[in-house]
Amino acid sequence: MAVTLSKGQKVNLTKDNPGLSKLLVGLGWDVNKYRGGYDFDLDASAFMLGSNGKVPSDAEFVFYHNLKHSSGSVVHMGDNLTGEGEGDDEEIKIDLSKVPANIQRIAFTVTIYDADKRNQNFGQVSNSFIRVVDEVKGAELLRYDLGEEFSLETAVVVGELYRNNNEWKFNAIGAGFKGGLRELCLNFGVNV
Repeated sequence: MAVTLSKGQKVNLTKDNPGLSKLLVGLGWDVNKYRGGYDFDLDASAFMLGSNGKVPSDAEFVFYHNLKHSSGSVVHMGDNLTGEGEGDDEEIKIDLSKVPANIQRIAFTVTIYDADKRNQNFGQVSNSFIRVVDEVKGAELLRYDLGEEFSLETAVVVGELYRNNNEWKFNAIGAGFKGGLRELCLNFGVNV
């Protein structure tokens, strides 16, 4: 049975699931009534971070223009331009057995494409969530539903997988940023 997390809550994934290796991280959202003349395009990304909280190189930023890390440990399943329909809007597959030793955290984010130009923000988004699924068993391990506390933010760090004493844990973060993808990249050390 899946664990439902609250903001700031952490859960040990591998201790309770021996042999866990292949994960599917699903991110989803809905758009509130919006009449701004532009489509609403949200994008999921994964930042593979070293112990300093930064990407070792730009190659550890997995997103719609870099769908697969060279190790095969993080694979973005593609950009959903509309977010329509039920369930996951974008998915990222993780193979914990292939994550390079220098990677301590994998942060999962959602940003609004061209948010400033389109005058869009997370105050216009609802029902946002992240879920982690054991891909082999097809079982949902955890789910974190973000609240509606965002207003002017254009990027959100939803959650992260992190190593701790040879185990993988998940942290429900839910932290908003203004400045969209560019701000997140600067925060995590990606050259922009």
